[in-house]
Amino acid sequence: MKRIFILCAALVAMTAVAQDEPAAPEQKPAGAWTTTTTPALKLSEFMFNNWSKSGNSQIDLTATFFGNYKYTHPKYIWDNVVDLAYGFAWQDLDNSDTAGGLFETRRKSNDKIDITSAISWKPFSKLPDWGANFTANLKTQFGEGREYTGIEDKVGTPVSNFFAPAYLTTALSFEYKKPDWSVSFSFLTGKTTFVCIDSFIVKGLDYGVIQDDGFDPADPATYSKIKHSYFALGSYIKAQYLKKDIVKNLDLYARLELFYDYQKPKNMSWNDLDKSKYTGIEMTTPEGRQRLADMSAMQRFFFETDLDFEVKLDYRFSEHIAANFALNLKYDTDFSGMGKWGHWQIYQMAGVQVFFNWKTPKA
Repeated sequence: MKRIFILCAALVAMTAVAQDEPAAPEQKPAGAWTTTTTPALKLSEFMFNNWSKSGNSQIDLTATFFGNYKYTHPKYIWDNVVDLAYGFAWQDLDNSDTAGGLFETRRKSNDKIDITSAISWKPFSKLPDWGANFTANLKTQFGEGREYTGIEDKVGTPVSNFFAPAYLTTALSFEYKKPDWSVSFSFLTGKTTFVCIDSFIVKGLDYGVIQDDGFDPADPATYSKIKHSYFALGSYIKAQYLKKDIVKNLDLYARLELFYDYQKPKNMSWNDLDKSKYTGIEMTTPEGRQRLADMSAMQRFFFETDLDFEVKLDYRFSEHIAANFALNLKYDTDFSGMGKWGHWQIYQMAGVQVFFNWKTPKA
């Protein structure tokens, strides 16, 4: 009986101690990863043989990779996007299937490295559509790019390569975001341009990396003074729209980016038109120099603003086959241009892709 009493007293004491202990802190929900990885292969083929409307047979093979890796936390979102592409086109110049006469040329048809990482949060509880974010974006290419003088030019002249040029843009911005579209505004944006190959700079392909007066392309002794990067501080606006199934199985993506360099008017040497190469355009005629000098302040502002516009359409035939169209327009005041287009760069693509998706559902 005594042992039973002692056991009961011990149980009562333990219960009292347990009641006095503080409750365990409530577990806050942890973040979760959502990932989408989409590699794809696009193959286009055109064949002409005794075709009255003429044309050149060609084959285009392009590999693409798109990855979206998002970490969602109750207090912030960390979003990472990897957009890669690389492709070649083979063309039969004389439409001959004889030995040594089939597909005489091979030229690069696509080359893109575009990596974005952004951290966003919502500091305004009363403005749920507004947020703040910090974004870093890197754009460059995998391999050598060449300029061709015509269809018969099989060699071409190197004009670009990996990190020649490359653009690193970092921005602290405010974002207005709706389910299908968003607009970001930043008045504190850094854009660093890299050209890491000396031979391009010597040829005048500096892509806006302004050189010091001590560098003379005609004097190899000054090549040690070549600058490989230029940092610009400016304003940045980015608008993007993504709509799934605008009609059944058709997706639309559009993006517009604008960047204005606060220092550009100083670096462009408006009052010294002999240095107009820094504007990205060679004003070789008196008329051209006069046109530059007669620009109003507003015209100069638009002339100095870089633009990058992209639109994509994807139509899904099945889970692994889709037709797509892409158009990319760029206006870069630091790009001296090739041919009649000058500052404008234009890329257009249409074809059929075979792709695979690897998705990790939300936890």
